[in-house]
Amino acid sequence: MRLLFRVLPAGLGLALAATTAQAQNAALDVRIAQLAVQEESKVIAWRRDIHEHPELGNQETRTAGIIAAHLKKLGLEVQTGVARTGVVGILRGGKPGPVVALRADMDGLPLTESNDLPFASKVKTTYLGQPVGVMHACGHDTHVAMLMGTAEVLSQVKADLPGTIKFIFQPAEEGSVPGTEGGAKLMVKEGVLTNPKVDAVFGVHIQAQTEVGNLSYRPGGEMASSDRFSITVHGKGSHGAYPWNSVDPVVTSAQIIMGLQTIVSREMKLTDDAAVVTVGTIHGGVRYNVIPPDVELTGTIRALNPSTQKQIWASIRRIATNIAESAGATADVSIEPYVPVTTNDPALTARMLPTLRAVAGTEHVREIKAVTGAEDFSFYQEQVPGVFLFVGGMRKGQEPATAADHHTAGFRIDESGLTLGVKTLATLAADYLSGSTR
Repeated sequence: MRLLFRVLPAGLGLALAATTAQAQNAALDVRIAQLAVQEESKVIAWRRDIHEHPELGNQETRTAGIIAAHLKKLGLEVQTGVARTGVVGILRGGKPGPVVALRADMDGLPLTESNDLPFASKVKTTYLGQPVGVMHACGHDTHVAMLMGTAEVLSQVKADLPGTIKFIFQPAEEGSVPGTEGGAKLMVKEGVLTNPKVDAVFGVHIQAQTEVGNLSYRPGGEMASSDRFSITVHGKGSHGAYPWNSVDPVVTSAQIIMGLQTIVSREMKLTDDAAVVTVGTIHGGVRYNVIPPDVELTGTIRALNPSTQKQIWASIRRIATNIAESAGATADVSIEPYVPVTTNDPALTARMLPTLRAVAGTEHVREIKAVTGAEDFSFYQEQVPGVFLFVGGMRKGQEPATAADHHTAGFRIDESGLTLGVKTLATLAADYLSGSTR
């Protein structure tokens, strides 16, 4: 009995300590939620300013300047010029603990905005030699604003945070100008996940076809890999009136395009995973009555696992080469990997799911099917466990089919959804650092 009497108080002490820690974590999450609501007007103002002044990848100097000034004002350690225009802020909590990273992308797209918003972009530039508008047509302006708000929220509770938070503001998620390097891949290469070493990374993406107030996610492969391919068909030119004197690369290219369609429809087991092979450009010839000697095709490949990706690469090479040979032509095939599969670490996803449900409400958190869009957040996930989420940005009651898609001139977001993004990022960071499992 005396042995039991001695052990019991120790067990009770551990239980009381655990209960106290849970209460402290719960109180911190409540405080974070309150602060996120208070930040709403600031977050919306930042978003509108950045939306009105978009910048293309690796050119986000104005945006980076706004971010850096804000982080310095909050007292964070700030690094600028990371991967050309990226900004990193480091917030050290009041207690020792792990390191978590939160990421937002900053770049706009070469599109002319068609919205009638008072803060619609009027910016013009030249892209690949063509005059174009510049627009935040994917929501990166909201990502920046939400992470700026998250930094302000967490800086107000840093004394209670057991660990360190890295705020990564990344350029060029949409890709760099051909011939240049940028985005998450370059940030990783330049050491953004070290000094201090990051233990986990979280990111969110606004979703124009998901109603505000909702979060969606998928464990494992969530977004596709993305690769660029080019096929140059070499034939023999001739006068268009005498096609028998040619080895026609135009007709051969058409046959190759049709042959590529069989990769997904006849070679992929689509009940397991989706895949995409899309030809986006065809260039050949300069005159209607001349058969050119060469034609170039370019396109994109999307896959949801590396084995499918490699199978598609092999099939493109085989089909293009053999069809060209059957016509008496040749084909040069080039495949350039762009981003890997965005893969949410299953264990980390399961661990943080209670946090998502607590922040948004269980009925507003749903698991989704994988999508064939791509995200260079995957480069961070190759190095450390990471989770990437979607935050609803469509107005309540709207039919998703009527919402303008991402990467279109009419893309728009209901700003009432931004506060949930701030709450989500801040609470994910706090709960991860505290080890909370709710």
